[in-house]
Formats: sequence, C-alpha cells, structure tokens
Amino acid sequence: MADVTRTIDFPESEVARFVYGNRDEHLKLIERRLQVQIAARGPSASITGAASDVDHAENVLRQIYRLGDKGYDLNAPDVERALDILGREPDTQLEDIFLDAVFVSVRNRVISPKGIAQKQYVEAMRRNDVVFGIGPAGTGKTYLAMAMALAHYFDHKVKRIILTRPAVEAGEKLGFLPGDLLEKVNPYLRPLHDAIYDMLDADRARNLLDQGAVEVAPLAFMRGRTLNDSFIILDEAQNATRQQMKMFLTRIGFSSRAVITGDITQVDLPRYGHSGLVQANRILRGIDGIAFVEFSDVDVVRHPLVQKIIRAYEAERRRKEAPEGPDGAGSD
Repeated sequence: MADVTRTIDFPESEVARFVYGNRDEHLKLIERRLQVQIAARGPSASITGAASDVDHAENVLRQIYRLGDKGYDLNAPDVERALDILGREPDTQLEDIFLDAVFVSVRNRVISPKGIAQKQYVEAMRRNDVVFGIGPAGTGKTYLAMAMALAHYFDHKVKRIILTRPAVEAGEKLGFLPGDLLEKVNPYLRPLHDAIYDMLDADRARNLLDQGAVEVAPLAFMRGRTLNDSFIILDEAQNATRQQMKMFLTRIGFSSRAVITGDITQVDLPRYGHSGLVQANRILRGIDGIAFVEFSDVDVVRHPLVQKIIRAYEAERRRKEAPEGPDGAGSD
C-alpha cells in the first residue's frame, strides 16, 4: 500500500518549543515508534508513512500541542506514554489525563495521572471510600494514593493519614532484627516515608510525622483500632493474610477512606491462596462504595526495561501454570 503524506499547520510559530522537543527529539521518537517520516519547518509538519501510522502520528502531535499550549512541561517519556495511550485508544483526550492535578508537590511539581489506568484509579479514589489498586510494581499505585492522601489532608477532608504495610513477608516476624521495634520495622516502611519526602519539603514532612498527622506503622498495629477521619493506605497488600485483610478493612471508621495496593503475582506468603488481597479481589467486587482498578505492564512508568522484565516473568509464570501434556511438558 502506497504511503501518504499529510501536513499539519499549528496555530503558533513557536510550536517547536514543546511539540518538536529539544533538537526534534519528540519527532525522532515518533518516527522511530511509528515508522513514519516527519519534516518540520516552523509551525508546519509533514508526516509520511502508512495511512494508519500517519493518523496515529497526527493525533499524537495535535494532542501534545494542546498540552504544551496549556502550560504542560512535556518530556520524552510523556511522548512515549502518549504514543502508547493513543495507540490503544485513539479517542482518548490526553488533556483529561495529563492535566488532572492530583497534588502539587514541593517545587510546584504537579502530580497527575500518566495513563488511562492511572486516570481510572484517581477517579476511583475520588468517588469511592475503599479502592483496590492491583498490578505490577512501577505503575504508580502507591505514589498516586499518597498524592491523593496529601490532597485530602491539606483540603481538610481528613484529619490524618495512616500508612501501613505487612512487615517481613506478612508474617511480621521481626525478632531476628536488631534494635527496638521502630528500628525493626523501619526498613519495611521506608518506601512510604520516601513517597512523603518526595512530595513535601523535609521540614514539612518531618513535622507531619512528628505531630502524628501522618502515621506510619506495620499492619499488626491496626488491630483493635477504629480509624475515623483518616485517609488510610495499605501497601504491599498481597502479603497481608486473609485474617489481616479482614481486620484492616473493618478498622475503617466514619469519614475515612482506604486505598489498598498490591501485586497478586508477587505473594510472599507460604501459599498464594492465603493472601488477603487475593481473597478480597474475589469476594468484594460488586459492593457499592468499593472499587477495583487493575494495572498491567503497559501502565509501568519506570525505566522502559521494567515493562519487558514484567512481561518475561509473567510469561514464565503462565508457562509453569500451564497444564502438563502427556509427556510432562508445562512443568520444570
């Protein structure tokens, strides 16, 4: 099929500043991904290639122009995500995703969704009291939950933020570690601390922790409590036992919200079926006020190799779970 050429004329002559990228890096990225050629001069860009690829490239260019025109600081990873999002769902409006400010962090960095699943996750947290975010590492589940928690706190919608996770493969067997209890559990809660310090300046984050406005504790510490006026995040929930998950969910008090994050392919418990997240995923769907959002490798927003690593491990897991053939194929 013959190639087609289409020319786009942008409204402003300085379009290259945010659409083309530094030294046309955005255009080169689009060319490489879509197998098209783009010749740009001033506010005009001509795209040559297969008709479907030209459609895709034009959609990406027009939409990233609108993002830049509205002040979004576009970078190469954003263009990569735009290509992925519009390749799967061409009718998606990137403005609805990238310009949805969840929280403005230190140095005025806007935390917003980076894909369709993240946008669904953010909307679910806004509309539901209990949200499960299930999927692989690097999809922004915990980070966005933290951003939403801080937004709720500073908007005076909750009085405190509680961050918790199972410690040491969910068994919470901390005795072999040196130090007092706080020193024992600290390594397992460090990722939650890191997210806070990434979004707030050090003094403000420290003050919130010292004042108890932000509490970080192992899951075992939730037993017997009623958590009112709180935004509660349970991280690494695949390693909560079924009993722990039930205990946690029944701690939620008045005017509180809970977000539970985890990866059901990374269960460290002795048996997969012992995971409270696996059980909750099976029995709590369909309850009004509880939402489930699932992420996949295409939603990973870390180094591009992370997607490939996740896919390789997932392929290996499926291979091992495949039924054995008559010659024993399908097992190691």
